[in-house]
Amino acid sequence: MTIYRYVGRTKTGELKKGRIDASTKKAAIAKLREQGINPREIFESTSILDKELNILGSKVKNQDFVIYCRQFATLVRAGVPVVEATNILARQTKSKPLKKALEQVEEDIRKGISFSKATKKHPKVFPDLFVNMMVSAEATGNLDTTLDKLATTFEKQYHLKKKIQSSLTYPLVLLVLTIAVTIFMLVFIVPNFIEAFESMEAELPTITIITLKISEAMQKYWWIGLGVIAVSLILFYYLYKKNEKFHYGVHYTLLKMPVLGPLLQKSVLARMMSTLSSLFTSAVPILQCLGIVEKVIGNPVIGKVVKEARNSLEKGSTLTEPLEKSWLFPPLVTSMVSIGEKTGTLDFMLQKAAEFYEEEVDRTVNTLKSLIEPVMILFLAVIVGGIVASIFLPMFSLYEQM
Repeated sequence: MTIYRYVGRTKTGELKKGRIDASTKKAAIAKLREQGINPREIFESTSILDKELNILGSKVKNQDFVIYCRQFATLVRAGVPVVEATNILARQTKSKPLKKALEQVEEDIRKGISFSKATKKHPKVFPDLFVNMMVSAEATGNLDTTLDKLATTFEKQYHLKKKIQSSLTYPLVLLVLTIAVTIFMLVFIVPNFIEAFESMEAELPTITIITLKISEAMQKYWWIGLGVIAVSLILFYYLYKKNEKFHYGVHYTLLKMPVLGPLLQKSVLARMMSTLSSLFTSAVPILQCLGIVEKVIGNPVIGKVVKEARNSLEKGSTLTEPLEKSWLFPPLVTSMVSIGEKTGTLDFMLQKAAEFYEEEVDRTVNTLKSLIEPVMILFLAVIVGGIVASIFLPMFSLYEQM
């Protein structure tokens, strides 16, 4: 979309200036006339500020997208044509990137391009799952039903993600607090006692010596520590984004962790099963379904198994075989997939598996919340208590000698 500056008059003769975004100058003029403005001058903006505004917010919030799907389904069910529904939703949505994308989609539809092809041009706004289900919906004529299913799927995935985040937020906050308190005590509190300990000329406990050494090192070489942390974070981010093996290794390690691993595994399985079920229900071909899931699952470890399953199907084998060979898929999943393949109810069995793992994630999150809080408080108490003990132990020894 391009931003145009204009000068024009309203129907009442009032002079009006402003800017409008459109794909072409002709489209900008048409938009202005729809708004009751007769443009006298219109030209493409060369302002840097306008260009920056034009690219802001490339992603759409999940909540805005779910609302869009629900409203779109309602309008289509009420008999409103797709192009008119798109125009209405573009005008009323609060999401700027969604608004811009819908305006472009509307223009493409008016040019004769199908809705699915028009949305495919905006991958940052419309995910692969949405586009491919729209292709199927256009072929079957079940656009409103498909949109409702999509909204439900995105809602479930969003709530699942938030539950995982909520279970990790509290321990992370306590960990940061523990580190901050530890650094404060070692840098500002412990040094005040160094001269007192030196004047005692007595043998200090091992824990006190270690604490003093750490405190001294942090005061002298704190900049090295910060540099190492900064370089490590930058290097990690770069490798995570650019190196496929490192990216895969990080996800593999997370899935193998004692407590966090099973939780992540269940959440990814729930998302995978739910997505596959939605695609199957919308009559998307199974090979295409697996290709979409591989892209949208967000986990390269499980994505690799999905790719192997796709290759297995292409060779005439079953979907179950590669899943059974992987440690990521419990017997419950493989059994339900196998039954679904044999009875022709794969979409139903996958949906049941997804619901089961969504409930499992709920239970696991609630259990973790009740266990992590006392563990982290105990961890904080041990760290801070250890530093306090290292300071007061020599004093107690001195009082005993006196």
